[in-house]
Amino acid sequence: MKNNFKSYLLIVTLLFFISSKSQVINDSLLIDGHYRSFHFNKPSVNNTKASLIFVLHGSGGNGIKSIKSTTKLLALAESEHILLVFPDGYKKNWNECRKMTPAAANVENIDENAFFSQMIDYCIENYKINPKKIFVVGTSGGGHMAYKLAMTMPEKIKGITAIVANLPVASNMDCIEKRMPIPVMIINGTNDPTNPYNGGVSAKNKGLVRSTDETFRYWATLDGYKGEPTMDTLPDTDPTDGKTIEKYTYKQKGKPEVTLLKVINGEHNNPKDIDVYLESWSFFKRQIRIN
Repeated sequence: MKNNFKSYLLIVTLLFFISSKSQVINDSLLIDGHYRSFHFNKPSVNNTKASLIFVLHGSGGNGIKSIKSTTKLLALAESEHILLVFPDGYKKNWNECRKMTPAAANVENIDENAFFSQMIDYCIENYKINPKKIFVVGTSGGGHMAYKLAMTMPEKIKGITAIVANLPVASNMDCIEKRMPIPVMIINGTNDPTNPYNGGVSAKNKGLVRSTDETFRYWATLDGYKGEPTMDTLPDTDPTDGKTIEKYTYKQKGKPEVTLLKVINGEHNNPKDIDVYLESWSFFKRQIRIN
């Protein structure tokens, strides 16, 4: 009964948020016989050449539920010239790079690249977004999908943030990598049982993943970095939660930035010390400036 009541409250809250803002548009595209849906904030009529940010939900989720967690970034969307798009995975999952994933999207080999390419074309045609400012933030299964887009569509995707996700090991890799340099930020917790920080079996029989350090090193090497990253500690804005964040960064003029936010004692969720979407936007803006 309590769970039903909580679900009811969540739905009411989301509907209130959507109706009160009166800015969320729902649409879909026909991809290989499947209507793929997505949701987005309606930009200002003067908001041309905006940045496009895809926000990708985790396995079992959907785009509408992702809206609530981005309220702070949505509040800045018009002034910062951002179009936020919340796609829905196929049957609540993505066809990402983990070969062992049992989800229908993977089993049926759903063409995610076609979906994202057509969403990009839709946003360029209808809202005049800047094709040089297209970014992705993904959480859990959405983080794996962000990795896929960075590996397979780097000519269109200009930077990603992957949250609580590690790259699959070679034997579990189901993507053809273009291996083009791209800005990447990773946000992972050291106590995550679903996406093990030190690598191993990812939850729900989705196969082996690399460690966070190996994943971080993959992108740093791809972007031409050697040696050790710089390290800083972020302000502990919530000292009661027992978590702190260490920031490791590879950054050099003329190269894409690669950053790891290591959440000490963090689990399979967003850390409270930062807003991951505002942090991602700050990261993406730094990439816009160097390009």
